[in-house]
Amino acid sequence: MANNLKMEKKILIKQLVALGWSFRRIEKETGIHRETVSKYGLQVLDNHQDDDSSPSSSLNGSTTQNPDNSSGTVHSRSLSAKYNQIICDKLSQGLQAKRIYQDLVSEQGFSDSYDSVKRYVRFLKKTSPKVYARIHTPPGREAQVDFGKGAPTLRDGRWEKTWLFKMVLSHSRHSYEEAVWKQDVESFIRCHEHAFDSFGGVPFVIRLDNLKSGVLKASLYEPELNPAYASFARHAGFVPLPCLPRRPEHKGKVESGIGYTKKNALKGLKFGSLEEQNAHLRAWNQTWARTRIHGTTKRQVWDVFVKYERSALQPLPEKAFPYFSISTRTVHPDGHVEVDRAYYSVPHRFVGQKLIVHYNAEWVKVFSGTERVAYHRKSGPGHFQSDRSHLPQYKTFSQQEYTQKLLTDVRQIGSSCHKWATQALSVRGCLALRSIQGVIRLTGKYDPSKVDCACGKAITLNAYRYHTVKLLCEDSLDTRVYGPEKIHDLLQEHEIIRPLDQYDELVNSSFQNQE
Repeated sequence: MANNLKMEKKILIKQLVALGWSFRRIEKETGIHRETVSKYGLQVLDNHQDDDSSPSSSLNGSTTQNPDNSSGTVHSRSLSAKYNQIICDKLSQGLQAKRIYQDLVSEQGFSDSYDSVKRYVRFLKKTSPKVYARIHTPPGREAQVDFGKGAPTLRDGRWEKTWLFKMVLSHSRHSYEEAVWKQDVESFIRCHEHAFDSFGGVPFVIRLDNLKSGVLKASLYEPELNPAYASFARHAGFVPLPCLPRRPEHKGKVESGIGYTKKNALKGLKFGSLEEQNAHLRAWNQTWARTRIHGTTKRQVWDVFVKYERSALQPLPEKAFPYFSISTRTVHPDGHVEVDRAYYSVPHRFVGQKLIVHYNAEWVKVFSGTERVAYHRKSGPGHFQSDRSHLPQYKTFSQQEYTQKLLTDVRQIGSSCHKWATQALSVRGCLALRSIQGVIRLTGKYDPSKVDCACGKAITLNAYRYHTVKLLCEDSLDTRVYGPEKIHDLLQEHEIIRPLDQYDELVNSSFQNQE
């Protein structure tokens, strides 16, 4: 039989030997002769005879219990014991047996089964149990909050899941429960307010899990709170204290409280509306939750709350928290951001940048990092809220200030240009402002002296329009041949032009002939 043993039988023998079974027991259980069992079983023992890393090994070398030995006698050690230190390190990192097995296979070439690792991990946990310290909290000092699954509830003709919010006062274990549709920030904050109203005060510290409603980014040393929740904490007067990542035991009171509520108050129930579920939770709390003798304190929850904790809470805020939404907006080229189809100005230096906007039904606040750069009252769709101080200085001039600025600029071009601009304003009024602005821009294309000369020629022509000065700058009237003092003579007296008195005689003779 030893010569013709099938592969699955060989594997079975090796696995049973690795589990610590004796050869005699294997023969009895499988029917395979003991000599055949020893042939394959000794291979397993030889592979591990020099392995003394098992935590179950006795210091004096005597026979001891092993996690893979179900008979109580050690004939072989677990294959996992060879990797004792690696497994212990991974357990200290919080890894589970399945992950440790996967890492051993991929990193160490581990060839034994997952069950072997699982048994060894279970053995290590029994020999080195994790120790927890119980925290005792003074009255009114702390509350713990979290979400759990609520009961199915009818909504628009369909059964939908709900979320169970629970806040537990750490000293008395008195609690508040509320079912909500969503775990968003506003629901989270409003549930806090309702819990505080129910308690008649505010705890000094709120210990919460790293859910997004309260904590944007979980961190061991510097968790980042949700801005709306942080603002609410300042408004209500409590300190939000996020738990360490993956440490639910740090808020064990609310963790066990949610389990108690789900099993005792909601299990097996369905409700026709959210209001019906919350009415049931209030009645359950008053009838059962607060009147029970707590398993840890050995005292009635309501009695401890009334005698010791209620008076130790901080007073309630004078008014409800003005909840606000948070979003990111890009500043338009006109210096405004769009919120709910209305437009609000920000300082012009932020054009094209992305800013954080806090807004509600009453106001809009715009932030660059932690700096508030704009504040506006909320407007309706299509309306603009503009602050003149957000515009560049040249955009905020009055007409008089703008006129003075233009005259200052043309004075730098030349005296003729300044004189032309002054006379243009006296002749055309405010219509001349854009013409003056155009003349100033001509200095970007032509030499300022040429622009000043053209303005002097325009004065002699009584021409106070931008296009005239531009044509003069372009030499349309051949200013290279005729200086500005010749242009007037050219137009008034010339050999091909008759004297004016001859035109007068022609006109008079024409009238006489008609008579």
